[in-house]
Amino acid sequence: MDRQRLIEAPRRLQSEHLILECPHAGHAGAVAESLNRSLPGLRFIAWGQQARDAAWAERFCLRDRELVDEGDCLVFNAFLAETGAFVGRIDLHSFDFEAPRCEIGYVGDSVHQGRGLMREAALAVMHAGFALGLARIHALSDARNARALQFALALGMVREGVLHAYERDPQGALCDMVMFAACNPQAV
Repeated sequence: MDRQRLIEAPRRLQSEHLILECPHAGHAGAVAESLNRSLPGLRFIAWGQQARDAAWAERFCLRDRELVDEGDCLVFNAFLAETGAFVGRIDLHSFDFEAPRCEIGYVGDSVHQGRGLMREAALAVMHAGFALGLARIHALSDARNARALQFALALGMVREGVLHAYERDPQGALCDMVMFAACNPQAV
């Protein structure tokens, strides 16, 4: 796997209930609305610490698109196929093309919590990553973020361990991170 393969990756995915698209300016309103209504649950997300307007969300979506176009990451905004309602954002980032591996990130809209939609979206993105040739996809979650820890397990990831005092949380405190990973059965 290499950067060119990532650049040529699909920009649109579909699952049973969802359409996943690479971000563009047209997503900005939905992204801002979702972030603002979901703020109480975004304590562990650096960019989710304050209300945002549509202009910020447009810059955010366009920057995501730019990173995808440059082959730095894959980012998808997930929408319900039936209604077009925004479900969340999933990204594959921090690629090591030689290994080949990356990290997954996900932030869901609180309106859809508990319905399995973010799980469906994340699994679709993981499947796409494995189809591109990734051998491993891992997730790092703040050890205090019980929802994220449970979510990684729901994705079929294996808890590999705790990285003590690994990084600073959005409030600036050093925190422990838990590493989860899923390996591509075709590559192992």
